[in-house]
Amino acid sequence: MAWLSLIVAGFCEVAGVMAINKINRDGKLVSYLLLAITFACSFGFLSFSMRTISMGTAYAVWTGIGTAGGALLGMFFYGESKEWRRILFISMVLCSAVGLKLLT
Repeated sequence: MAWLSLIVAGFCEVAGVMAINKINRDGKLVSYLLLAITFACSFGFLSFSMRTISMGTAYAVWTGIGTAGGALLGMFFYGESKEWRRILFISMVLCSAVGLKLLT
């Protein structure tokens, strides 16, 4: 359950990044509310997962999901570069998160 909570926390962080991008584009109140809700959920799920997963592992996986998810979001929805080296390094971030899961 803790790992599922950690994954949900990572996806909520990605949604928060999307909300930040939306704020920069339109600056509407709804975007600010989305930002607050998604980051509150993200930190809540992260906190729950840290009850059983060590802090260092949980934080590394959470930021890894957020980093990779934010980059993928930019590539697929906002027209950012899909250069092979970028995809390689994003894959390395995801492999590192899986490696941390296998070690704990």
